[in-house]
Amino acid sequence: MLALLTGYFGIWFGVMLVSTLLFTLRRGTIPAPLAEPLPRVSILIAARNEESAIGRCLSAIRALDYPAELVEVLLGDDGSTDHTRVRAEDVMQGYGGLFCCISIHETLGTARGKANVLAHLARAATTDFFFITDADIAVPRTWLSGMLAYARPGIGTVTGLTIVRGPRLFDRLQGLDWLLSLSLVQVVTDLGKPVTAMGNNMLVTREAYEVTGGYEALPFSVTEDFELFKATVKHGFSFCNVFRPEVLALSLPIATPLGLLHQRRRWLRGVEALPWGLKLGLLIYGNFYLGVLALAWVAGPGPALAALGGKMLAQGLLAAIVFRRVGLRAPLELLPAFELYTIWLTVSLIGFRLLGRRFDWKGRTYS
Repeated sequence: MLALLTGYFGIWFGVMLVSTLLFTLRRGTIPAPLAEPLPRVSILIAARNEESAIGRCLSAIRALDYPAELVEVLLGDDGSTDHTRVRAEDVMQGYGGLFCCISIHETLGTARGKANVLAHLARAATTDFFFITDADIAVPRTWLSGMLAYARPGIGTVTGLTIVRGPRLFDRLQGLDWLLSLSLVQVVTDLGKPVTAMGNNMLVTREAYEVTGGYEALPFSVTEDFELFKATVKHGFSFCNVFRPEVLALSLPIATPLGLLHQRRRWLRGVEALPWGLKLGLLIYGNFYLGVLALAWVAGPGPALAALGGKMLAQGLLAAIVFRRVGLRAPLELLPAFELYTIWLTVSLIGFRLLGRRFDWKGRTYS
């Protein structure tokens, strides 16, 4: 038993250290000069009861350093029962580009929820580049130019970078969680493995979108961004993940622990659709605490605490490198609390999954 645990922790720490080394040494794809003249682009935003967040989102879009006359902003109001539309129209009054708020009433094909909203918005878009973000996201000024620099011929999707930002400890732990996770996704993506795209910070070309038939032709999924990403890859398009500060968007945090569990359960639906090799890797990575418990039972608390300390050091090293890469200070003081947060999240999600709990997203319930 001890030999098996030694092998497991050897693999875990080996993968973490190799990932850290690969991330440290990565050069990334070199951005290409933007086309002249600059292309027109469409920004697609699905919104449902986002009265409190939509002003922040649209104010950031108004501040983009891209010529407003080349931008059309399409907001899909998905049956909101608050003042989302009124707030959006108020913020965008006098905008130099095109702004249109579209009320979503009909269902297109197989699309549901956010996918259905985006299907409507894509049909209304008049450009060759669809930038997709969420109502709780504030994109950086350089977002459009930063993403377009990687939209080369043959590339169907470009995925930017997002971090959670908020003042509370719970908010900051989510931010650390996001950026560490996205750094590991970046390492796998750099190895040429299609992992996922992120629908709150994503560019898809019209050509790639239309060849899939659009969201109305794709199987319904609560992780609609991953479903679209898979379809573009299946049709021969390449992809690019950009880990740079010019595409770093800020997300509002999930307010409550229960809300976070519903979000992560939704994300797990996408994980369940990954190739078996990636799922095996995630299984090894995610079972660290079970390994620690087994080690404490077999060898006592000392080795178990040493393994936990080693995990904190390894994650701290990766965090220091990752945050510096995007011009942020790594919150290393959060590492002890982050372990408790991760244990809680892991155990709670296992219970959530085993109990077959339905999860809520934007006021709709999914199984």
